[in-house]
Amino acid sequence: MIIIAGLGNPGAKYEKNRHNIGFMAADEISRRWRFGPERAKFQSIIAEGDVDGTKVLLMKPQTYMNESGRAVGEAARFYKIKPSEVIVFHDEIDLAPGRFRMKTGGGAAGQNGIRSLISHLGAEFRRARMGIGHPGEKELVMPHVLGDFHKAEQPWLNALLQACADALPFAVAGDDERYQGEVMRLAPAPKFSPRQAARGEI
Repeated sequence: MIIIAGLGNPGAKYEKNRHNIGFMAADEISRRWRFGPERAKFQSIIAEGDVDGTKVLLMKPQTYMNESGRAVGEAARFYKIKPSEVIVFHDEIDLAPGRFRMKTGGGAAGQNGIRSLISHLGAEFRRARMGIGHPGEKELVMPHVLGDFHKAEQPWLNALLQACADALPFAVAGDDERYQGEVMRLAPAPKFSPRQAARGEI
């Protein structure tokens, strides 16, 4: 069994925010793999399902982003799940919009949800990093991540969400490199430095 957690903030106010791309990924996975009905448990909205023969607990923590680790940590302890069996989908400002990277371990890089997860799980969980781009200046980051996706962003967003769900068997099997490659094959996106692009340097 593995845990897949999509990070975001609960409530209609945040529903379409860039910061909620993890929730969006969880919803698309649930739809694509026909997970069971949603219910409340582990301070989260959870659903259970099966991906190519592997049981998956899908979580959307309702603790708000900055306390995500409390919810995921509670579920991991309950099921005695190792950090390596936890995959966390979250927004990543240092990846160009639509880019996708898998990573295990490392620091939080300013992402407070990831910081919370590290404090409750340790660092060695798997991160599915979904690029939303950088606004260019530090003081613009908060309004950027808490702003809604623009209509013009919907094509790459929808393609990325579908690719993450369609290619999921590779991640469930533990082949993160193959998963990353397949997501980018299904939903190609230009590679560039979001910070430099936002500042007009490239």
